[in-house]
Amino acid sequence: MRAGTLALVFLSAASAARAGQAPGLWAVYDSALKHARYVDLTHAIAPDIPVWSGFGASSFAPAENPATKQPYTYAKDGFEATHYDLATDQLGTQLDPPAHWAPEYPAIDELPATYAVRPLVVISIAEQVARDPGYALKVADVAAFERKHGRIPAGSVVFVRSDWSKAWPDRALAKQSRFPGVSLAALQFLHVERGILFHGHEPLDTDTTPNLEGESWLMHHGYAQAEGVANLDQVPPTGCLVAIGYAKLAGGTGGYARYVAICPAATQHGVTIGPADAPLPKAAPLHWDAARGMRVR
Repeated sequence: MRAGTLALVFLSAASAARAGQAPGLWAVYDSALKHARYVDLTHAIAPDIPVWSGFGASSFAPAENPATKQPYTYAKDGFEATHYDLATDQLGTQLDPPAHWAPEYPAIDELPATYAVRPLVVISIAEQVARDPGYALKVADVAAFERKHGRIPAGSVVFVRSDWSKAWPDRALAKQSRFPGVSLAALQFLHVERGILFHGHEPLDTDTTPNLEGESWLMHHGYAQAEGVANLDQVPPTGCLVAIGYAKLAGGTGGYARYVAICPAATQHGVTIGPADAPLPKAAPLHWDAARGMRVR
């Protein structure tokens, strides 16, 4: 940024402050985001969630003091921590970078910061899936969506609602040979013709073809994708943003992600910003559940 441009930014901010307006993007927060409804589209990661059998099981355990080999406790140490033995970076709600399949493309830590907030489009195939559990999104479905809701904006994130995730966390989900997918033709249309950032789906794979042709095409053309997305039935088809967060694992071929839809105030579902956000309210104390292998309330 040139010095003259920087000076103009500060002058604009100062003018806004003198006029009683929030400077810069704070005005966007005050006028829209502060009153929005927030819908979490993310599954919690736990030892018993569905995962491809080829990755094996994950486990949690209390973190131990390496000197004493004893777990830290609230009573003795004033805090507790958790040791995570995660079998894969393809776990739960994910953001797949293209390096998952194509090493010449970015890993999870190399994705740009511009992924943070994008327009969100939700295309539903729930009715088709109710008739055929193996239904895959088609170009015709995208065309029908656009006739009703308008053109999908370039740079947006498109999530495909199938309601598959309503059975989560039943581990049998990972064993299904037929589940809702996204056809290669639909992926190519969305990415090439509409120029979207990436798409996402509720199941843990893109499609049920023998060679996973959709995922292969995406990764080898430099596209990311979201998997294991939840709660899409609570989000309107258009008009929301999606906040995208993920663990920045060095050289990571997958990412434990969190997606939050930021929707207009009139949206039926979701939560709003309020005084209970900080300080956070108390609840029943966490305690270790040996049977579940994790802390619960």
